[in-house]
Amino acid sequence: MRETQKSKHYDELEFTDDFMFCKILQNDKALCKELTELILSKKIGRILELNSQKPIEITSDGKGVRFDVYMEDDESTVYDIEMQTTTRGDLPKRMRYYQGMIDLNLIERGAKYRELKKSYIIFICLENPYGYSGLHKYSFKTICAEDPSVEFKDDIFKIILSAEGKKSDVSEEMRAFLLYLSDKKTESDLTKRLHKKVLAARAHIEWRQEYMTLSVRDEDIREEGREEVREEANKKIAEAEAKATEAEAKATEAEAKATEAEAKASKAEEIVAQAIRRLMTLKGTSATEIMDEMEIPADERDKYLARL
Repeated sequence: MRETQKSKHYDELEFTDDFMFCKILQNDKALCKELTELILSKKIGRILELNSQKPIEITSDGKGVRFDVYMEDDESTVYDIEMQTTTRGDLPKRMRYYQGMIDLNLIERGAKYRELKKSYIIFICLENPYGYSGLHKYSFKTICAEDPSVEFKDDIFKIILSAEGKKSDVSEEMRAFLLYLSDKKTESDLTKRLHKKVLAARAHIEWRQEYMTLSVRDEDIREEGREEVREEANKKIAEAEAKATEAEAKATEAEAKATEAEAKASKAEEIVAQAIRRLMTLKGTSATEIMDEMEIPADERDKYLARL
């Protein structure tokens, strides 16, 4: 499952595009089985269930997952195959989440813990999440950290394929498949058949119409998202403007109070200065002597002297 991207024109779709990838594998069980066996390097059981874009939404808050290609075979094994055109740093956590949703789905369907099926989570990546390694294929299973020969048999297997691999770590058929994903070169029987499937799919009227409908829906969803963002932004701007107006009003009020206080202080100083002048006239003494008698602090006398 991948994030919604801007839609391509239907005639531009390749096998690596989500819609084409899901449609081709969903509608050709034999081809899907063949590709899975190529990835696992072994035969698998008869496919009993095959779904593309299979949704699992069983959590209380409605948060779930939509698998690209989901299969179950007659050997009690589940397969999830995901096409990744871009590689994000959270790939391991996403695989862990997908695995958890698969197990929850099986439990919801009545399985006991001991009956949980063997599962393979397969991510096919155009980019290499471990570029420093240079492998085409990365296989993971749970083993003991202290003794790698001790396997923790939880029947969980994760595989990451990389079309950007550099080493000679896969078969020629697998190398040709990955080369087809990255460069659209058809150097094997499988890739030639896959490309024919893509060309035939581009001429499929019903799929074209379905893709166009989904594209319009996705664009509507994106537009709704953009509108929500705009509304949220306008709301925050309005709130910020209201707060700025309130702050400005408070500042104006504070300034008015300060001006009023300053006027009162000035009036009080003038009254004291007038009293000093009258006493100087009546007594015939200096301002300093009068202020001594009035017990005016030395650090406050200059402002009265300035008014005399």
